[in-house]
Amino acid sequence: MTRRTASAPPRTAVVIGGGITGLATAALLAREGLRVTVLEQQSVPGGRTGTWQSAGFSFDTGPSWYLMPEVFDHFFRLMGTSAEEQLDLVQLDPGYRVIFEGSGEPVDIAATRAENVKLFESLEPGAGAKLEKYLDSAVDVYDMAKKRFLYSTFASFLPLLRPDVLKRGPRLAQLLLQPLSSFVAQKFTDPRIRQILGYPAVFLGSSPFTTPSMYHLMSRLDLADGVLYPMGGFTRLISVIADLATAEGVTIRTDATVTRIRTTDPEPAGRLSRFRRSPGVRATGVEYTNVAGQALVLDADLVVSAADLHHTETSLLPRNLQTYPERYWKNRIPGPGGLLLHLGVRGTLPSLAHHTLLFTKDWEENFGKIFGKETSVPDPASLYVCRPSATDPDAAPDGYENIFVLVPVPSDPALGAGGMDGSGDERIERMADAVIAQISDWANIPDLAERITVRRTVGPQDFVQDLNSWRGTLLGPAHVLKQSAFFRGSNASRKVDGLLYAGGSTLPGIGLPMCLISAELVLKRLRGDTSTEELPVPSGHGDRAPGGRG
Repeated sequence: MTRRTASAPPRTAVVIGGGITGLATAALLAREGLRVTVLEQQSVPGGRTGTWQSAGFSFDTGPSWYLMPEVFDHFFRLMGTSAEEQLDLVQLDPGYRVIFEGSGEPVDIAATRAENVKLFESLEPGAGAKLEKYLDSAVDVYDMAKKRFLYSTFASFLPLLRPDVLKRGPRLAQLLLQPLSSFVAQKFTDPRIRQILGYPAVFLGSSPFTTPSMYHLMSRLDLADGVLYPMGGFTRLISVIADLATAEGVTIRTDATVTRIRTTDPEPAGRLSRFRRSPGVRATGVEYTNVAGQALVLDADLVVSAADLHHTETSLLPRNLQTYPERYWKNRIPGPGGLLLHLGVRGTLPSLAHHTLLFTKDWEENFGKIFGKETSVPDPASLYVCRPSATDPDAAPDGYENIFVLVPVPSDPALGAGGMDGSGDERIERMADAVIAQISDWANIPDLAERITVRRTVGPQDFVQDLNSWRGTLLGPAHVLKQSAFFRGSNASRKVDGLLYAGGSTLPGIGLPMCLISAELVLKRLRGDTSTEELPVPSGHGDRAPGGRG
């Protein structure tokens, strides 16, 4: 169902934030006919999906898993192209490797569903057939979520009252109320399988012990569909989407720090605004400073913030115009913080796959330290290692390996900031030393520390300073029940007409595919479209060259 308002559509827009969400939003708005400017506070676009280069190494600084490929392709088709035309995607096999504390052989997750069914059977008799049923359920729930929930702005609940949703009502309720950990434990006994099926909760910024079992749908992505990698790294995604946006006429201004969202004064009560917000207050643009420190104003009919939602609401708007004021955030649960390591290593590292996960025995205790009331840094920690040089020769110089390490830690900026070659805060560097020693021991690389030629650390405080991240969280609000789907909040201000939100801290949630969907939800809001499915690709859009106005 599509609802259009009578007021004139906006002609100009400013997008706050030049990460993947901001760039994708700007591209879609420009293709809709708006004149769009993106303001990015860093010197280059990218945000969390950034890149860092040193001594011939090219490091992705954020996302590194390419999942839900159909979401990427749908976005590209809305832009008149395709993922196949824009990216060189490689299927990883194994999709990823898992090393278990105290266990012998690692477990390699294969590229196909059939191979993974055989793998699970080898780990636990009968688990192969159980995995078939588990993945059947994951596929069904995934398809339902994609059709009815992920692409919805929840501006209206009427489109959700469909037979396919209603007949699944009792089962969906059970999946929402039961934690993923217990859902998995009912079906499998081998602790390795339980960890493999529970870990996708981390992609959602949460713990398997609090994430609703609805999200077992995530297992479809890696165990059935496989894992892809875009050659050139994830910075390639940024450059491609930035190019598509500029081809549509978008202006991208870097080193531009937004300091305030400008609004009109309230008008007499009774007048309905375009997005049905409080009477008469509407966004008129932003104030920002450039690299020289000059204070500038940019007028616009529409403001879209793809920045952290907490920062947008509490720092860029006055208290009386905040939909999500500080008191709202006191009851929110952040996703994990992160200790990141970018390591250039001499020689080869064959014991590490492109993606490698290290899981501790004290699984529940490990998550409790990160998400519990009394938090602490797990030691040893369950962690993730990405070795893109296993696939991409451009990631490292000849004879060297590129290693990115992510250690989930509490979302606590007091843990500190990182730095180059051990120059970060003392606690961060001690944690990094322990992590390097852990990888060295568990992955059988006894001389790893001696072979490191480039070392850079990043801590939760860096996410606050560089990305205005709420509480230093790596990803955004965790996907617990009260922060999922329509409980996550709105992507439109209730106080300011013409102010919309996008990105991982709003609808539909965390992850690169969700960020692209979030950009599409901005377009739906603009059109007054309350449908729950992805926008149709207009006839001819999949074939015409980017930049055409047609």
